[in-house]
Amino acid sequence: MTSPETYAVRTSEGPAAGADATSSAPARRRRPDWRMRGEIALLAGPGIVIFVAFVIFPVLMAAFYGFFRWKGFGFPDDFVGFENYALILQDPTFRDAVLHNFVIVIASLILQGPLAILFALLMNQKMRGRTLIRVLIFVPYVISEVVVGTGWSLMLQDSGAINSMLAKIGLEGMQQSWLADPSVAMGTLMVIITWKYIGFAVILMLAGLQSIPEELYEAAAIDGAGFWKTQWNITLPLLGPTIRIWAFLSMIGALQLFDLVNIIWGQYIAATAGTSTMATYMYLNGHLAGNYGFGNAVAVLLFLISLVVALVYQRYVLRRDTAGAVTGPSGRKTK
Repeated sequence: MTSPETYAVRTSEGPAAGADATSSAPARRRRPDWRMRGEIALLAGPGIVIFVAFVIFPVLMAAFYGFFRWKGFGFPDDFVGFENYALILQDPTFRDAVLHNFVIVIASLILQGPLAILFALLMNQKMRGRTLIRVLIFVPYVISEVVVGTGWSLMLQDSGAINSMLAKIGLEGMQQSWLADPSVAMGTLMVIITWKYIGFAVILMLAGLQSIPEELYEAAAIDGAGFWKTQWNITLPLLGPTIRIWAFLSMIGALQLFDLVNIIWGQYIAATAGTSTMATYMYLNGHLAGNYGFGNAVAVLLFLISLVVALVYQRYVLRRDTAGAVTGPSGRKTK
């Protein structure tokens, strides 16, 4: 039989013990899960190491070399500070290259976007030969830029296949110096870029179209909506995220355009023809001139321009697709 004193002692100890247990529970929940962290490090660690080694480190080294007059071998010791950057920004050829890049960005969006949507709508319909059409549109995208550039440069020569074909069909008046004339060279470049990369845009648009529920189209048909009205009110709004992602990829690719311009126009003709880009300017004045410090400074400016464009686009365009998509630890959506 328990005495009153023992009962009182146990009663007084009970809440304290319960309180200790209650207070220790959150401590146990706050204890880091080292196993989970180890799994994350094991799975993400190699990717992070590769990203740092092949992206972050080269960018930092390019920024470092950009402050020197460096010939590409040995440790740079001729420090010039911001002189390389001042020379680049004062060079009208570089400003023209930046302008050409942004013209290509805007023209790519205007030309490829509507055409890709129209082709995707066409190939999303049930018809014979649909698979063949998809393959034919996508084939130019998988062909090497070297092959594409070499082929088009041969066809577009003054005595090439394009001018010869125009002469044979009686359209001699339409013959042009497609590569050397500054008034038509940029248009020529845009035709080649559209032909080369529209297949990628079409594939993305097709993937977006196939994710739209068929019931929406059936409901629109019951309400009496026509084909174009259905596309305007259902397809385009729901295809918006796909269009915005494609536009982002197209803009970054246009800002970094190099291979087609360098192969078709060469390193010296592009500037006079009005098709030079920041990347061709970097190659000409950095690598070919043997001034690798100057070339690294151009690379840093190209990186910064692309970064600013990407951040602005993500802030004002892609934000509507990602807002509310990320949840916090408690499950609440973050702003």
